[in-house]
Amino acid sequence: RLSGMPELKLGLNDKVMMMKRRRHRSSRRKQKTVEMDDIRFHPCVRLTRFENNRTISFIPPDGEFELMNYRLDHSQQTIRPLIMVECHRNIISHSKVEYIVKCKSEFKRRSTANNVEILVPVPLDVDSPTFKTSVGNIEYLPEKNMIRWNIKQLNGQKEYLMKAQFGLPSLTANEAGQIDDNDGLNKKPIQVKFEIPYFTMSGIQVRYLKVIEKSGYSALPWVRYITQNGDYQIRM
Repeated sequence: RLSGMPELKLGLNDKVMMMKRRRHRSSRRKQKTVEMDDIRFHPCVRLTRFENNRTISFIPPDGEFELMNYRLDHSQQTIRPLIMVECHRNIISHSKVEYIVKCKSEFKRRSTANNVEILVPVPLDVDSPTFKTSVGNIEYLPEKNMIRWNIKQLNGQKEYLMKAQFGLPSLTANEAGQIDDNDGLNKKPIQVKFEIPYFTMSGIQVRYLKVIEKSGYSALPWVRYITQNGDYQIRM
């Protein structure tokens, strides 16, 4: 927390912000970068300074606020989902269906996703649920017609399986979701929630954060990186 009206200077790494210039400079070297488009700053940012030296200079308003936002350019390179989830449904008998769910982390080994939550939709009126997995815990949410698979920590480049079986009074292939209905209402997506500390999808990094205050009081800048899911859905 800061008192008064100090000026803050935030410097970002050239890997992201200067990528276009590097691409034109040499076609031989391929930089492992991700281009950011549609960068938008809070009104408190002095845009002239950013355009001149890529330094974000601003006097922060009271309270919490969003300094900048951007989107990643998928046309420059393929950006894979951080957590891939596949779901296969098999009809075992006329009154039983099996779900086999595979979860794979696509980020680097040194990173870890915390509080991973995978929500898999199931048909209405299922009963007698049984679950099997080597990691995390599973529960059936009858009020939402979903399976919830919780994994406290998911390390990078790992793959796990979960199996679930349900009974139904009268099960058809259409009710189990293996055959598309006419309007597609039964094809609800899988939802994934997670957070990855010390990780940024774009590769953006803060080179420095300076606090400039005329009164001369000292402040300790602190930066934390964290990637969280947004509207993260996977079609079954």
